[in-house]
Amino acid sequence: MPDLKVEMIEYILNEVIRRPGTQIDEKTPLVSSGLIDSLALVDLLQRLEDLTNTRLPAGKIQAKDMDTVDSMFSTARRVGIPRK
Repeated sequence: MPDLKVEMIEYILNEVIRRPGTQIDEKTPLVSSGLIDSLALVDLLQRLEDLTNTRLPAGKIQAKDMDTVDSMFSTARRVGIPRK
């Protein structure tokens, strides 16, 4: 899963944040720090589903579950439903 986390970090930096010089890792607070807003969570949820090959029921996920890359993948393991 570390490679998937790297992919997610690159996606966040290149497609969501888009601020040159910004650095994040798997433990960087994203939502609570204001680096990303709640609208970006929809994109991140979609990307997380693609990376983990799961379906993630939006009703079971809160903003705190998507605050760090580590928490995103923990949430995917906890509530993700494998795709067929």
